[in-house]
Amino acid sequence: MSWKLFLLLLEAARLTVILSVVSIGIFGFLLATGVCAANMSQNRAVRGAGRLFVSFFRGTPLLVQLLLIYYLLPSIGLDVPSEVAAIAGMSLCTAAYQAEIMRGGFAAVPQGLVEAADMVGMSRAATFRRIRLPIAFKLTLPGLINEWIMMLKSSSLVSVVGVVELTRMAQDLAASTYRPLQLYAAAGVIYLCINVVVALAGRGLEARFSWGRT
Repeated sequence: MSWKLFLLLLEAARLTVILSVVSIGIFGFLLATGVCAANMSQNRAVRGAGRLFVSFFRGTPLLVQLLLIYYLLPSIGLDVPSEVAAIAGMSLCTAAYQAEIMRGGFAAVPQGLVEAADMVGMSRAATFRRIRLPIAFKLTLPGLINEWIMMLKSSSLVSVVGVVELTRMAQDLAASTYRPLQLYAAAGVIYLCINVVVALAGRGLEARFSWGRT
């Protein structure tokens, strides 16, 4: 395989990374925070809405969600690029999974620590900021990193809505050059390298926020 073809794959991989960072690490994470708060709310209606969101986006395939959003937006008068539809679909899907990971982290915070904070006169806001949030973050970090890696690999599905990311570029080049084995192998290696970097970054974060470290 020529360097020209490999550079085309790398350019498509850059788009894959950008889409993943924007949808998973920014919009998806922010939306997941709100959904997690809704799922932990004392208000039954708010909690029900949060659970309905999680149930829908965890219970349906990402591919179906992408196609629904891609065809829904133009039908309501929103003519947006394919990349926007892809970001919307990936953000909504990963938000459901990240929200459940976060909720599990908060549920795992030892209740004794919360009660002790209450006994020494800490406000609910201070208890959340200084006890519940740091512990929940440490507990959920491995799960969040794993979810980010899984979604980055699932980003190959956005090719169905016309986004020329890494998988779609490999398909197009394979069709024109008749070298599918080389191109798909190269795409696989690129995906592997990206995920290794993400995994190493995750391990670094886990070590930075490990128990007992200041």
